[in-house]
Amino acid sequence: MSHDSQDLSQFSLLELFRLEAEGQVRHLTEGLLRLESGAGDAAALGSLMRAAHSIKGAAAIVGLQVVVRLAHAMEDAFTAAQAGTLALHPGRVDVLLAGVDLIAQLSTMREAALDQWLLERGHDIDTAVTAVNQLARLAAPGNHSPDGATQAGAAAGAESPPATLPSAEIDAPPAPPSGARDGAAAAADDLLAMASETRVNAHKLASFNASLQRVKRQQAAMLQSLAQLYEAVAACGDPRLLEQAAVVRARAEPLKLLLQQHMADAETHERRATLVSTRLVDQVLALRMCPFDEGVHAFPRMVRDLARKLGKQVQLIIEGGDTPVDRAILARIESPLNHLLRNALDHGMETPDERSAAGKPVLGTLRLAARHRAGMLVIEVSDDGRGIDHELVRAAVVRRAMGSEAMAAALSPAELMEFLFLPGFSMKECVTEISGRGVGLDVVQQVVREQNGSVRVESRPGLGFRTAITLPLTQSIVRALVVEVQGEAYAIPIAKVERVLRVPLSDVHTLGNKQFFTLEGVHYGLVAAGQVLELGQPVPADELAVVVVGAGAARYALVVDAIAGEQSLTVQPLDALFGKLRNVSAGALLDDGAPVLVLDVADLLVSIDKLLHAGALQQPARQADAGARAGRRILVVDDSMTVREMERKLLCARGYRVDTAVDGMDGWNMVRGGDYDLLLTDIDMPRMDGIELTGLVRRDGRLHKLPIMIVSYKDRPEDRARGMDAGADYYLAKGSFHDASLIDAVFDLIGPAAP
Repeated sequence: MSHDSQDLSQFSLLELFRLEAEGQVRHLTEGLLRLESGAGDAAALGSLMRAAHSIKGAAAIVGLQVVVRLAHAMEDAFTAAQAGTLALHPGRVDVLLAGVDLIAQLSTMREAALDQWLLERGHDIDTAVTAVNQLARLAAPGNHSPDGATQAGAAAGAESPPATLPSAEIDAPPAPPSGARDGAAAAADDLLAMASETRVNAHKLASFNASLQRVKRQQAAMLQSLAQLYEAVAACGDPRLLEQAAVVRARAEPLKLLLQQHMADAETHERRATLVSTRLVDQVLALRMCPFDEGVHAFPRMVRDLARKLGKQVQLIIEGGDTPVDRAILARIESPLNHLLRNALDHGMETPDERSAAGKPVLGTLRLAARHRAGMLVIEVSDDGRGIDHELVRAAVVRRAMGSEAMAAALSPAELMEFLFLPGFSMKECVTEISGRGVGLDVVQQVVREQNGSVRVESRPGLGFRTAITLPLTQSIVRALVVEVQGEAYAIPIAKVERVLRVPLSDVHTLGNKQFFTLEGVHYGLVAAGQVLELGQPVPADELAVVVVGAGAARYALVVDAIAGEQSLTVQPLDALFGKLRNVSAGALLDDGAPVLVLDVADLLVSIDKLLHAGALQQPARQADAGARAGRRILVVDDSMTVREMERKLLCARGYRVDTAVDGMDGWNMVRGGDYDLLLTDIDMPRMDGIELTGLVRRDGRLHKLPIMIVSYKDRPEDRARGMDAGADYYLAKGSFHDASLIDAVFDLIGPAAP
């Protein structure tokens, strides 16, 4: 909401001054930075002089004489610069910016706090006014020199460090503009909820019109039947029946026209309601939006001051400043963006000498760009600095005991970049005021994930570094992929979805207890969404509906029952009574008014990781495969890869369908989640041996009748007795069996491959 559109009558004169000072201070800061970079001209100086003059006049009205003195001195300096008698070198810009900071500081103080501050630290005002007045005096005829600098000017001039003033304890109430914006945001939330309801109701009209179409078809059938009945009565020749049939026919005929009129009215009402509800949602969202540069206008000053402190020459270019962004999102990502910029200045940007030696311009460039792409907000922070040397990252991984030298040497550049997101990982050995505390991209990633966004980094050693952040346009409306799991609808934020595809069962491979498919050289581990959400396995199908979420090593392919498509959902926070629901972030209403839970992908990844480490992941393609193809199914459990593969090939050659497990624990997890006709197991295996596995199966209420064959190198009578006592149906020694004996034993237990 702009200041001009606010009801200013509710504010006092002092509050109005704060309102005006906020805008003028921003104008002064941006103008001085443009002048310093060489982008300003005489018109820009005139604009700065008018801004200082406006602050001076406003401060005089409310009796802030300290601000009047400072603004007046700045006005004189701008006037001299406009006349061409004072050159604004970086050191002199430091002095003027320090004065601007002091004006901003004083304008936000309450009267009591201001009086106390002046009593204790009024000399800071004198110091600032003296410094700015000194700039104006440099323009006097006796002090002027062709380059705008004198010995006195040098004292306050080009090479002086930034002026620093002691910080003040600010005891200010929320500024009127902020209060007004907070009130507008609260009102926008209520309006958005109501706008969402109107949109849902508008969509319900579509189903109502569809029901009218069904009524129309039924009416047409009824009228046709009446016409046939009338013809039959006419053929009978009974005048009385013919007269009654004619009356019925005459009464029914107008109903056709009446229904058509009602349908036309209902369709018109639906179109208008949909249009109005859509416009209402758009207008309410507009209340929450602001230009991107409204939240990042302080960054150029921060970059300029920090670069000078580090002895570097860097400019910040903001692109897409007019891109609309949700105020709430902008406020939450301000700190991560600040961190990225400071990190780039400290880590990435070289000193002027280093840039010259590398053949680069002395002036380095940081870019902060915002744009909309595919219904999402994309923010990029890039620089033309040194980038990140992959070998240095590799060395840091080993130095910080995050991996062995052999493991680090095998990592690809993309995998090395993933370490930058780990907590505590830093490329700096020493702690400085700016960086080196181990606070890295993990902080940025955490905040972005909380906003249902994602972060990607890219380094070009010697050329620069780029960080791309993808976020929803607003937290109120989420573009989501709606899926079905066990008959229930769930929504996954599009920002968290890497890709959506259908995978034929023939492309699914099994390794141990894990299933995966390969696409474009990348392995995607399959995970049943029903298991993660504790709803059950996917329904049988010839191919799997898959949603890929996560990134890097934490990338998984969620198997769902169906993909319903994309929708824009109005997010409704869950009642605090429920607390934090696992794997769920919020609720929403679908276009048809049905409720849907919005999944928390970060939670899902944690849940998947727990299942993975517990060895409890089920095979998503197992039941679908069983339903799609006929044939006896066997689970082979053996810790020897050679024996396991040999037995699998023998059985598959006879038409049996075979899965394999690498040890007893793996086999137990698989047999519980599958539908097998035979369990074939070794005895000596890590984690759980075959005897323990057999005992667990026999004690299980669902599996106790499953035929079990033990195949082992142990062929002593006591070994056989131990296996049979545990519940095995057949014991075959590996040393004595050949192809035919294994197949004959399987045939005796479960019959041929085809039932």
